[in-house]
Amino acid sequence: MTESLRELEFEYGRFSWREIGQGPSLVLLHGWSMSHAVFAELADLLAADFRLLIPDLPGHGASAPVEPYIPCSLSSFAQILALWLKNLEVQQVDLLGWSLGGQVALQFAAIFPQRVRKLLLISTTPRFCAGDDWSAGLPTKELRALRRRLKSRYLATMGEFFDLQFQGEALSAERRREILQFAVRPVGLPTPEAALSTLGILEQEDLRPLLGSIGRQVLVVHGENDQIVPFAAGQYLTANLPHARLVSLPDIGHAPFLSYPERLAANVRDFCR
Repeated sequence: MTESLRELEFEYGRFSWREIGQGPSLVLLHGWSMSHAVFAELADLLAADFRLLIPDLPGHGASAPVEPYIPCSLSSFAQILALWLKNLEVQQVDLLGWSLGGQVALQFAAIFPQRVRKLLLISTTPRFCAGDDWSAGLPTKELRALRRRLKSRYLATMGEFFDLQFQGEALSAERRREILQFAVRPVGLPTPEAALSTLGILEQEDLRPLLGSIGRQVLVVHGENDQIVPFAAGQYLTANLPHARLVSLPDIGHAPFLSYPERLAANVRDFCR
């Protein structure tokens, strides 16, 4: 897949993406520590119906990290996406975000509502860390422990995080190897510095105050067995976004488009009609 990557140069460095298919524009935004490659199967299933634009978020894949030139934040990521789409002369898109990519998608829809037609949020939360008024998140002490493990044993910790996405599912060893082969190995992991920088977004950002301003139709897809973003976060999004509906997936974890790609592709097609 890397041979089909396209590139732009921004003030902070390179921004890369994969483009495939024909039809209405659909942007796919990956999660933390991943790249455009994680959507390889889903893209093949959707390419007959959409013009798929699949970027590497800053600091991931072949895209350069934004720091120290500009802050690493959901807002800066959204601004970069807007510049990228303007360069492509794409006026409006359907926007699918997974995990961190879902948070970027929410931020983009809040800042640039006219650029979004419909919004799809896969395994997304408005706030990753738990707090006094937010129980549907990872305790801050656990996120800080993750940061320490990334600094001391980076590759092993990334492997553990990958497996956590499928915990509780009946994922065979063969399927795990297959996913690694197309979703991770062709591009590789971000540098430890970039991964830790982007982890700061998950630690600090809270999108709950923005939800009421997002007036687009939203499809929330969430696995009931998600061990990274609790199912309650998807329920909260559905209740607090003005025009949202929830597709709940029993016995599925954090990456439903990898666990059941055909089912997820059908959800996308039906919603984006």
